[in-house]
Amino acid sequence: MDSSLRVHVEDVRGEGRAAVLDRIAGYGVAGVTVAAAGERSRDITPHGPARVTLRADGVHFTPPADLFAGLRLTPPVQAGAAEEPLAALRADTARRGLRLHGWAVFLRNATLGLAAPDVTVRSCFGDRGAPADLCPSHPDVRSYAAALGRAVARQGVDSVVAEALHFGAFGGPCGFGGSGRGHGPGRGHVPLGPMDAFLFGLCFCDFCMRRATDLGVNAEAAREECARIVGGVLGGDPPAQGEVTRAALTAYAGPEAVAYARARSEAVTSLVSEVSAAVAAEGSRLVFLDGTGAVKGHDDGLPAPGLAAHDAWQLGVDLVALGDLVPSLGAFGYARDAVRVADDVGAYRRSAGEERELRVVLRPGPPDTDSADRLAAKVRAARAAGADAVDFHAYGLVPYPILDRVTAALAG
Repeated sequence: MDSSLRVHVEDVRGEGRAAVLDRIAGYGVAGVTVAAAGERSRDITPHGPARVTLRADGVHFTPPADLFAGLRLTPPVQAGAAEEPLAALRADTARRGLRLHGWAVFLRNATLGLAAPDVTVRSCFGDRGAPADLCPSHPDVRSYAAALGRAVARQGVDSVVAEALHFGAFGGPCGFGGSGRGHGPGRGHVPLGPMDAFLFGLCFCDFCMRRATDLGVNAEAAREECARIVGGVLGGDPPAQGEVTRAALTAYAGPEAVAYARARSEAVTSLVSEVSAAVAAEGSRLVFLDGTGAVKGHDDGLPAPGLAAHDAWQLGVDLVALGDLVPSLGAFGYARDAVRVADDVGAYRRSAGEERELRVVLRPGPPDTDSADRLAAKVRAARAAGADAVDFHAYGLVPYPILDRVTAALAG
């Protein structure tokens, strides 16, 4: 089974490239997935020279001038990018027989969103309160994403692993009540239910509304209904209970709101197609990573019953359509239970079809994994359910003894 360990450039720089790569090679993985285009975060790094690492939005290379010339949005450049850390990693991984994949966070970028608020999502109330969430429907964002995909591919990586190349989740990982990402932790003392939060997170910018209208949806009616329902909860009405499903949402918010939510998949599907073509033009290939599993299991590894593949539509992801457009799909297996990992992987496999590569991201330590045996069980479950590859998150975030679990899990 193919496998890779995720790493951040800051961690490689801090501990030394040779030491990090030698240790990674010893785990038995086939490759390294480096954060070529990262996002701001505040991470505990247990074996780094800094035990808390502050990461910034942006790329770890100099953006090619020909790709971003004339574009309104250009990626922030990380400190030390002029030293070409990705080129050095490419050379050193090749010498060790390791593949190198470029992990890129596309549409979560608070630096860009704060500088140009109009490219971020707009709520049913007209607020631009999520500066890290760039809207997939906005033309400037779409041009930026295609150029970023091509720029990462040009670094000579075997694949471009695209994270956040879809709509975000309101109050998802490290959002309201979380910590560390985007514009910092949010404070929300109104008990929104899952359906209320979903409606609050829908984007009603001009471009999203126009796309929905072109697909036959009454976008203004959907916006008004979302504002009425969420506004009522913000005013003291009891929040809706239960998981977000199409049937439950139809009963709660009406058919236009559901139709509007489903129409978002057109923007995501067409954008992913454009980015995939851009990456292929540079001789690499796109791995589209659906973030639904991370949203569901991020905090405690106990995702709600709905399988991630079945809930992907909530982020505007149409897995069946994407299965025909991209060579590789990725999913997060953020669950404690190996059976749940298998169920999620199986659902992705059925949605994507048998011909597409399917990669699964696992966490070798808390909150998902409490032992080497549990990690090995999840690797076996993922493989049996149809996963072609397992990636582990992430080198700098967990102690060495937890990373050592990877060796036995892959050997098994």
